Amino acid sequence: MSKVQEKAHNTVKELEQEYQSAFQDYLANEGEAPLQRAYELGRRAMAENLGVLEMLAVHRTTLETILRETKTAEESLRKVHAADGFLMESLAPFEITHRGFREANIALRSLNQKLEEEIKRVAHALHDEVGQLLTSVQLALAEAAGELQLSHRERLQKIRSLLDDVELQMRRLTHELRPTILDDLGLIPALEFLAQGASKRAGIPVAVESSKRKRLPPGLEIVLYRVIQEALTNALKHAKATRVKIKVQWAVDVVSSSIQDDGRGFDASTTLAAGGGRGLGLLGMRERLDTVGGKFLIKSSPGRGTDVLITIPLEH
Repeated sequence: MSKVQEKAHNTVKELEQEYQSAFQDYLANEGEAPLQRAYELGRRAMAENLGVLEMLAVHRTTLETILRETKTAEESLRKVHAADGFLMESLAPFEITHRGFREANIALRSLNQKLEEEIKRVAHALHDEVGQLLTSVQLALAEAAGELQLSHRERLQKIRSLLDDVELQMRRLTHELRPTILDDLGLIPALEFLAQGASKRAGIPVAVESSKRKRLPPGLEIVLYRVIQEALTNALKHAKATRVKIKVQWAVDVVSSSIQDDGRGFDASTTLAAGGGRGLGLLGMRERLDTVGGKFLIKSSPGRGTDVLITIPLEH
C-alpha cells in the first residue's frame, strides 16, 4: 500500500469512528448537537477529498455495527429510520456544494454568452466602421494621385498597397475574433478558416479533419471553437511545432476533438501539477468546457509533441 493509499485508509477509519460515536449520541438523544456533528463530519470528508460513496460506505459500516448490537426488530427499525436523517445531515455539505457549483456554472455560462455578444459587437464594428474608413482613405488617395507626378504616384501606390494589406489582415482578425462563418456555416468551416489564417501567420501547415460537417447547437459550437482556438494558439506560440492537426469527430452521444502538434512537448503531469498551465490558458479552457459538461486531457512529454483531447457530451 502506497503512502497516499495508507493515508486515505487511515482517514476513512478515523471518520468511521467519529461517525459511529456521533450516531450513537444521536440515538441516545435526538437533538441538534449530534446532527451538527454529522454535518461537520460531512464537511471534513470533503476537505479530505472523500466523496459521497466513501460517506455511504462509512454509514453502512456504522449501521451494520449498530444493528448487530440490537436485539428486537422494533428497535432495529427505529435505528434505521434515525440513521436516514443522520445520513442526510452528513451529506448536506455535498448537496450545498453541488448546488453552488451548479449555480456558478449557470452564472459562468451566462457570462460567456455576454462576452461572446460583446466580442461579436466589437468584431462587427471593426469590420464595418474601420472597413469604411479604410475605403474612404483609399478613395482620397486615388483622388490625390490624379494631381501628382508619375514618380509621386508610384510612391502613393505603395501606400495604397500597404493599406490593402492592413484591410486584409484586419478583416481576417475580425473574422477570427468572432467568425461570421461560424454562425452561417458551422464549426468545421470556421475551423478551416481559423487554420488557414494561423498557417499563414506561423508559416507551418495546419490541417483540419472531420468525420462529419453536421451542425451542433450554437452554444456547443462556440465553446468548442474557442477551446480549439486556444489550444491552437498554444501549439503555435509555445510548442515550436512544424505542423498541427485538428480533428473533430462525432459519435452517438459525444463530440470529440484533438489538437496534435509535433513540437517540443513538455512534462504535462509535472507542469500542470505545479501550476505551470496558467500561461497556457488552461483555466479558461476548463471553465468553458465545464459549462457544457465537457472535459479535456493533455498528453505530452519532452520531444514528443502535444495532444489536447476534448470531449463534450451531446445530451448536455
